[in-house]
Amino acid sequence: MVKTMPKDSEGYAGKLLRVDLAREKISDFNLDEKTTRNYLGGTAIGSKILYDEVSPKIDFSDSENRLTIASGPLGGTSIAGSGTISIVTKGALTGGASACQANGFFGAFLRLCGYDGIIFQGSAKRWMYLHVDDGVAELKDASHLLRRDTYETADLIKAEHGKQDLQMSVVSIGPAGENQVRFAGIFMDKGHSASHNGIGAVMGSKKLKAIAVARGKGPVKVSDAKKLLEIATKLRDDVKGFSGTVNGVYRSQTANTGTLPIKNYTTNVWEIPADKLNGFSEEYIRKTFEPKPHACFACSLNHSTMMKIPYGPYKDMIVEEPEYEQLAAWGPVIDLKEIDLAFMLSGTTDRVGLENNESGWLMGWLMECYQKGLIKKSDLDGIEMTWGNAEAVKQLLYLIANNIGCGERLAEGVMRASQKIGGEAAKAAIYTMKGNTPRGHDHRTRWTEMFDTVTSNTGTLETGAMASTKELTGPGYPTEVSTFEANMKGDMVFEDSLGVCRFNTRSNMPLLSVAVAAVTGWNFPPEEAKNVGLRSVNLMRAFNIRCGITKEKDYPSERYGSTPIDGPSKGVSVKPVWDAMLKNYYSILGWDPATGKPTKKTLESLGLQNVIKDLY
Repeated sequence: MVKTMPKDSEGYAGKLLRVDLAREKISDFNLDEKTTRNYLGGTAIGSKILYDEVSPKIDFSDSENRLTIASGPLGGTSIAGSGTISIVTKGALTGGASACQANGFFGAFLRLCGYDGIIFQGSAKRWMYLHVDDGVAELKDASHLLRRDTYETADLIKAEHGKQDLQMSVVSIGPAGENQVRFAGIFMDKGHSASHNGIGAVMGSKKLKAIAVARGKGPVKVSDAKKLLEIATKLRDDVKGFSGTVNGVYRSQTANTGTLPIKNYTTNVWEIPADKLNGFSEEYIRKTFEPKPHACFACSLNHSTMMKIPYGPYKDMIVEEPEYEQLAAWGPVIDLKEIDLAFMLSGTTDRVGLENNESGWLMGWLMECYQKGLIKKSDLDGIEMTWGNAEAVKQLLYLIANNIGCGERLAEGVMRASQKIGGEAAKAAIYTMKGNTPRGHDHRTRWTEMFDTVTSNTGTLETGAMASTKELTGPGYPTEVSTFEANMKGDMVFEDSLGVCRFNTRSNMPLLSVAVAAVTGWNFPPEEAKNVGLRSVNLMRAFNIRCGITKEKDYPSERYGSTPIDGPSKGVSVKPVWDAMLKNYYSILGWDPATGKPTKKTLESLGLQNVIKDLY
């Protein structure tokens, strides 16, 4: 047990909570101003801790791996969506750096308790959860929470401490995390998922079931509250009318963009009747599924709601409103046309603690292989994996999450499961050569996002940006894609280091730089903000190279990089130009085109001289 002592400073508590699970010891990890200015918080500070403290030789489940959960200087402030956290660790799918975010209340409540983040190290001898409340942090027995899903875990812990939803935030893993499934996620306040690259498996390897933080009483001190409020108002005005991504499947299908991921990339044409497609529309969902507001900290956007399935075999099941990627995974990827069943699978995946994208790609791959006779019913414990079979998917999700039967093999994720089978089945799998799967679009018509996914250091998107729509065969397009991606590098990582939600801030570098200055009192121009992001990008790149994730891994799998056979991008292939794109991208970033390593000059310019000896 440790008594928290919030530091009387502007913008920062100035410390993180360090939890040694093996020794059941909790202490403060103090941050100096140079470190906070160079890394801010969130993803950037997590990447520094990862590089400084984790050997590239260890496995994700090694007790010496670190799991850093951090807010940033804007966390808990008047900026909308400032309850966001970033989680950084050595991931289970790629074996390299992993960084992903979740929204909700956790980051703000932690900051109000006087901490900027938490570092977990070691592995506990028994299942535990961390409880932080009223200046006291302590580890508690979690044996009664085992095999509980993420919704149940949150409710049980809150009831145990006499707290309501807005009084405590709970981060937890489900059975999938407990069993170290390689694509297990970490879930905050029930349906908010930070799940890429198997970070839930890391949490499970530490025998850490949950982290519960009660809303603290200490305000986050800022240098210029009036200026910060002015910026917060501008940012809110910029996103007025945004209602989330729930309409994405409907919009993409009706616009015929070719970006829907249909039947495991076997086609770009989704044959769905008009009445069934209407079920995926925002208008239908918002009118039919009884939305109940479940907004994140300081957020007024109408997109985070709890919903109730109104009919069918899962009538009255409570589900967090699915984002686009969840509806894509449980709609077109597996050719499921019933919206109520898509909702059920989205909610089930969240509850058992699996990442939706990897789960969807895994099921789509299995269905294609089953249809072609490459995988048989006997290989799947008697389950018939026909296209659109929601009940079969549900059964497999439970088998995977609990490591039962064929679920144990599939728990390795798409790349490893497909490689074990080999042959034509392996050729049909969608993944990057690092081992992670993409987000929920057909990236063969969205080259910027494919290039971002494949070259990313984190196991998911690292720039998150899309170039303006062009003809794929237009002059100079391949070079423009990689130039665009290289020029955007660092922006998203900077934003993910602030403790805010991208839906609210939209990577507005000029305004966010001024916001950091308003909070801290620093003179903090956009150029310095850019360097925070680039410093973290290069640090994670160096870490990954030391883990064996070299230039040869910056490629898509055969199916991921395949040529569409129909739809708007029929016959257009990214493969012939990929090497030229990589070379251009490396050169702009100051990486050696022959090896993909950050050059000594690049590392020196970012103050990363200590990395040079590790790479050269």
